[in-house]
Parts: sequence; structure tokens; C-alpha cells
Amino acid sequence: MYLFPDFSTFLKIGNMSIRYYALLILLGAIFAYLLGQYRFKQLGYSKDILSDYFVSVLVIGIIGARIWYVIFMFKESYLQNPLEIFAIWHGGLAIQGGLFTGLIYSYYYFKKKNIPFLVAGDAILPGVLIAQACGRWGNFFNQEAFGGVCSLEFLKSLHLPNFIISHMYIDGAYHHPTFLYESMGNIIVFLIIVLIIRHFASKKGMQFFAYFIGYGIVRFFVEGMRTDSLMIGSLRTAQLISIIFIIAGIIGEIYCLKKGQNI
Repeated sequence: MYLFPDFSTFLKIGNMSIRYYALLILLGAIFAYLLGQYRFKQLGYSKDILSDYFVSVLVIGIIGARIWYVIFMFKESYLQNPLEIFAIWHGGLAIQGGLFTGLIYSYYYFKKKNIPFLVAGDAILPGVLIAQACGRWGNFFNQEAFGGVCSLEFLKSLHLPNFIISHMYIDGAYHHPTFLYESMGNIIVFLIIVLIIRHFASKKGMQFFAYFIGYGIVRFFVEGMRTDSLMIGSLRTAQLISIIFIIAGIIGEIYCLKKGQNI
């Protein structure tokens, strides 16, 4: 058994290895689960309502994220080696695909439990931002999802720890740590929702739709800096989806304010 055998691996036992990528995704999911439990309890529901939900939505979300990535990268990465599709520990999850499948599953799950979907969304989605922030650090350990070339002086001007700066030296050049930009952006959006919007929100669903506005804005700008974007022609897929998220979030907020149910 070897702890930290290389930069991307947390633990290696024989031929089996546990990579930081998988570990951080799981850690982020647990944080989101605990935050969701706490919020459901605050709203007067049993915190155990998420016990059955957690594992299933995590698996469905990962499958959706993987399918989304494989669809757009099939020709480049998987056509010659289809079995690599199942090697998710090598990276290659597109969170927006996971959000779509997770939302669909969540709608049917909470409908079955007789819990209003927007109430569940208000309770769960802010915590998803923390899960996403953790997941981006998994990208860092895999040395993926980085931005364009920048100077060493620029990275030092951000007052980053040396271990981040040194591992942003990839393929002979320093790169923007877009994983860090998005991680910090998600945490800021989380704090805005929990500390400000949650405090003043009077209608169900306002935190739910705020997630899509906030995350959409963060992802749109960060995606523009990345070098590995999934593309539709000459357009970045994640930016298109981010625009849809922002528009849907704004429409949802207007709906909540005009016709939504009071909390």
C-alpha cells in the first residue's frame, strides 16, 4: 500500500488506485448531502429524506456528466478505444450533463415523496456549488481544465501557494488556474445565496433559480479562458448552456416574485 504515490493519486493498493479526482468528487457530494440535510431539517422536513436520494442522484449525475462528455469527445478520444468510455478515473466529466440528469431524477423523486420540487431545489442546489468547487480541485490534481498560457509573474501576483504555481506548469508553459477561478466563484455564489438571498427570499424557488444565474455567470466567464472546452462547431458548449441557465434563472426569479408561493 502506498500513500500519495504520485501527484494525481491518493492511495495505491496493488493494481488498484484511488485518485484525488474521485475522492474530491465524493467529498464534495458528502458536503452537499450534509448541507441539504441541515436545510431540510430547518424547513421542517425529516433530514432522512435525503438518505435514499443521495447515492442514486450521485450515480445518475456522474453517468449524465460522463455521457455528456463522451458525446462531444467521442471522435477525438473514444472512437479508437471505446472501453476508455468507462474509465472515468481518467477524468472527463461534464458537470452540466450531470445537472440535467440530476434535475430530471430529482423531479420524480421529490414528486413521489410529496415534496414541492422548488422547496427541494432551494434546500439542495446551494450545496451543489460546494460539491462543484471540490470537484474542480480534482481537475487540478489531474492537471486538466486549465486555462491559456500566462506568465510566472502573473501567477505569483495572485499570491498562490507554490504547489499550485508549480503544477500549473504544463506542456512547457504556465497556465491560468481556471479550476481555482471557478472553485472560488462557486463558493462566492454559495455565500451570496445562503447569506443574502436566503435571508431576504420570500418565495419558494428563489434560491433554486439564483443557483442557475450565479453558476451560469461564473462558468460562462471561466469557460472562455479554458483550452479544453467541449465544442459545437466554433461555439463553446458550456458557454451556450450557461447562457440558457442565466436566462432560465432570471425567468424563474420573475415567476417566483410574481406568482410564486410564499415560504
